[in-house]
Amino acid sequence: HVQLVESGGGSVQAGGSLRLSCVVSRLGYTYSRFCLGWFRQGAGKEREAVATVRSDGSPTVADSVKGRFTISKDNAKNTLYLQMNSLKPEDTAMYYCAAEPPPPGVWSCLLPPKTPDEYNYWGQGTQVTVS
Repeated sequence: HVQLVESGGGSVQAGGSLRLSCVVSRLGYTYSRFCLGWFRQGAGKEREAVATVRSDGSPTVADSVKGRFTISKDNAKNTLYLQMNSLKPEDTAMYYCAAEPPPPGVWSCLLPPKTPDEYNYWGQGTQVTVS
């Protein structure tokens, strides 16, 4: 089944930057067709969407990280990225990448789901700590 492996997390001081990567494999579908997203879950909090991307690369970014975080993907490498700049302590969380094939009868992802429940495939997470 689909596998997602995140990397790039770590500890950083406020104002610093990190770049998360997520390699997706064993798809069964062409990678470019998938809806993809980054989510995070802080201690004692619910998992929330950080950013999602359509098949054509068009991104949607949460208001809380807009202007600081950028989501992108490389279809040739089956890899999803999250560039995080100007990090704040409130960005501290476990970060997860998620993938979901497009709905039946739809060739590509036009409207990425916004809630965790709508994604069936998840990575193991990578911790980001900002102090």
